[in-house]
Amino acid sequence: MYRKAQTWICFLTCWATVSLTITLQDEASSTVSTSQCLAECICLSFTQVLCNTGGLHEIPNGSLPLTVEDLSLTKNNFPIIRREAFTAHRYLRKLTLDGNNISLIKPFAFRGLPHLRKLSIQHTPLSYVGQYSFAALQNITMLVLAHNKIRYIEGYSFAGTDNVKFIFLSNNPLVTIQSYAFSGLKNVERLILPSGIKEIESDAFNNLQHIGLLKLTYMDLKRLLPYTFRALSYVHVLSIQESDLGVIYKDAFTGLRRINNLNILNNKIDAIKQLNLSADNEIGTFRFLGNHILEAPRASDTILDVGTISALNNHFPCDCQIHNVLESDFVNGSTMEFQLHNFCISPIEFNGKPMSVVDFDGIAKCHEKVFKDNLGSRGQDLRSTLILIMFFLAVSNFF
Repeated sequence: MYRKAQTWICFLTCWATVSLTITLQDEASSTVSTSQCLAECICLSFTQVLCNTGGLHEIPNGSLPLTVEDLSLTKNNFPIIRREAFTAHRYLRKLTLDGNNISLIKPFAFRGLPHLRKLSIQHTPLSYVGQYSFAALQNITMLVLAHNKIRYIEGYSFAGTDNVKFIFLSNNPLVTIQSYAFSGLKNVERLILPSGIKEIESDAFNNLQHIGLLKLTYMDLKRLLPYTFRALSYVHVLSIQESDLGVIYKDAFTGLRRINNLNILNNKIDAIKQLNLSADNEIGTFRFLGNHILEAPRASDTILDVGTISALNNHFPCDCQIHNVLESDFVNGSTMEFQLHNFCISPIEFNGKPMSVVDFDGIAKCHEKVFKDNLGSRGQDLRSTLILIMFFLAVSNFF
């Protein structure tokens, strides 16, 4: 009995000692957390800190627990994010900078954050993405740059950034994508650009590689310049849709390589000077669907050496240009099938009607028509000249 009592007393003593130790550790942790937390912030733990609407005028680099993983700095007052602004907090996994008056992000602002998975910068006056602003980010899951005032993206803005699942640039008044804007960006599952883009410079996508989905929608372009897509490679889906593409110039797609699916869908196209997708481009499936083309390319300027072609529900000119279309690579197989599933945009009497209702045998080819028109014009000029000569001869004989 006495031994049992001793055993119980020993057990209770040990338990009390352990409990007291844990309590003291918790109190110490709480004290350290409070001492390391800024007055403008709430440190929920050593890993989660909120500094929202606190009136911060600079980023508190090193003024917070060094172990913080989730840092929210919303609705503060720092207009500039400086180079390597967060290096003291290298364990950051989630960084939220929404609602600040950010107008400038310096090159390599986020370098030194190897564990960062989500970065959000939304609802700011940021007007452009500068060179190397988002360079050297590794293994980030989500980069959200939506709902800002971004009007253009400079070259090399994302250089050296790899393994990004999603980049969202939606809801920005983006006007221009400059040359090499995405150069050095690799392994992105989805790159979502905003509507309203007015200019894409040559080589805008140069050295952008290994992309799941690159979607360009609701653009208002005057032209698709030569080498727009040069050195864009290893893309699962490149989709250009619901846009005014203006004039597609020669070599617009030259240098594009290894695209599983190239979709050109429901666009207005003023003219196609050349559409050359050669075997070197290595295009798997080319879908040209629902487009309205005002001026068709010559047959020799349409080269579609791709795995699979689908050209349906498009509207082509049904004047002399139609022979160029019917003799081109757009017709992949039966000419009759192509005419059944595509439509006329001009002349006005055939607008919206299937191409199959038009008697193309009665329409001269464009070069023949031009030749006949020129011949007729020369004949008219010759007749006018002869009449004038006869008139002067008659007048001279009269006097």
